[in-house]
Parts: sequence; C-alpha cells; structure tokens
Amino acid sequence: MSNTVSATERGLIRLYSIEMPAEETPAFIDQPLEDDAVWPVMDALGARYLDSDFIEVFDVASLEEIGFKGYLILGNGVAEEDVAPYAELLDQVTGTVLMVVSSAFGGFEQELSPKRPLRHIATFKEASAPVQFEQLPRESAKGVVGDTPMKKKPSDAAMSGRIATLALLVMFLLVALMIWVAR
Repeated sequence: MSNTVSATERGLIRLYSIEMPAEETPAFIDQPLEDDAVWPVMDALGARYLDSDFIEVFDVASLEEIGFKGYLILGNGVAEEDVAPYAELLDQVTGTVLMVVSSAFGGFEQELSPKRPLRHIATFKEASAPVQFEQLPRESAKGVVGDTPMKKKPSDAAMSGRIATLALLVMFLLVALMIWVAR
C-alpha cells in the first residue's frame, strides 16, 4: 500500500510493529506537552500531522482470546477476506503494535516515510456496507409527481383587493405629479 495520505482518505488502518524495548515505548508514544517539541512517534512515521486520538498502541499478547486477526475483523471492521492473505504474517507479529487510522492525519495530504523503530506490517481498509437501493416499503411513500394539486385560482375578493390597491397607487402617482407640476 502507498505511503501517500490523501486529503480525502477514509477508512484505512495502517499497522506498524514498534521494535524497541517495552519500557521505552511510553516515551516514544506519549505526545509532548510543548508545541515545538518533537513527538517521536510522529517523527518516526514521517508525518507532518498526527492526531493522538486516532492512534492505538497495544501489545499483541493482550489479544489472546480473539487474536490479532480477530481484533482487526471484529474490533476494527476489516473484512475477513482482506485479512486472510495476511493470516500467516499476522500470526507471527509479537510485541507492541501501533495502529493508525486515516482520521489521525486530519485530512492533511502528506507522504509518510516510516523509519526505525517502526516497521510497517500491513494496511487494511475498513469494510463498508454496500449501498443498496430498495423499493420503499409502503405505497404511500412512492407518490406520483402528476398527483400534485394544481394551484388554486385567486378568489374574486382577492382579485378585487389587488385591483383596488393598483387603482390607489395610480391615483397617488397622479396626485404627486400634479403637486410637482404646480410648484
């Protein structure tokens, strides 16, 4: 998979193995409080922007009941058929893993250039529900354009009111014209 993150990227999950001693991992992952300080995980990814709310770090051993593949499928919505070709590779992954979802890049186009201690494992796409166009369940929901009622004709009283208003406007203009000429 490409290391290019587009501004419109959605639904990708990038997995990286963190190859460092477990006791050093918190310092690598924790975002510094100072704005100008280097954030090691962002630097190792080669990212220009990274939102910590959309990254996850975990030890693969903690997934013992469902396993790494199960976590991707059940916990993150990756299609089983997408995981199947990587089954052997995923079974061999041990230690700490960094999971970065598309939202972590905040819609900023950028080129990732991962370096040690990160090693790219795989990139997966979240499964999305297929779009289905089905008939609406009730006849009343269908409607017909031709059934729209015609616009009602104005009543005689409404027409008389409009004519009277027009006549008053014409008389006002005539009086104003006479006053202007008389000056």
